[in-house]
Amino acid sequence: MKISIDRLTDQDSEVVFDWVLRLLIELGEEGEELGTLASQKVLKDWQSFHDRFQVFIARNESSEIVGILTLSETFAIYANGNYGVIDEMYIDPEYRSQGIGALLVNAAKEYGRKKGWARIDVTAPESERWHRTRRFYEKEGFVFTGPKLKFLL
Repeated sequence: MKISIDRLTDQDSEVVFDWVLRLLIELGEEGEELGTLASQKVLKDWQSFHDRFQVFIARNESSEIVGILTLSETFAIYANGNYGVIDEMYIDPEYRSQGIGALLVNAAKEYGRKKGWARIDVTAPESERWHRTRRFYEKEGFVFTGPKLKFLL
């Protein structure tokens, strides 16, 4: 199977929002904090981020999207400056375990290298049902550094 990796822009926001909502539906209660997607606000915020927010997609040989990965640039002293965060990644269930996730992660890594980042972080759900997801990222070279905490405003 031939898979190509492309990038989408804010012009493709409806497609991106649809794919992220698929992820949140699969996450179930772990994705419920979103509630309703405030698409106009999200689009406006995305546009203000300029090139600090990237969307990578995987397409099959029929040009159908089969996976998505979003990547944000952020800053921290402990990371020696700018670095990336994989915020969302979703592969169509029919296309899982075929190397598509690895292709998307590799595209993110290559992008980060070109930007001069020293690292890319990702948060994977900790519950047992997501053990396979965490193993995937570890196989791709990510190292577990502990759970992440959040505060909802």
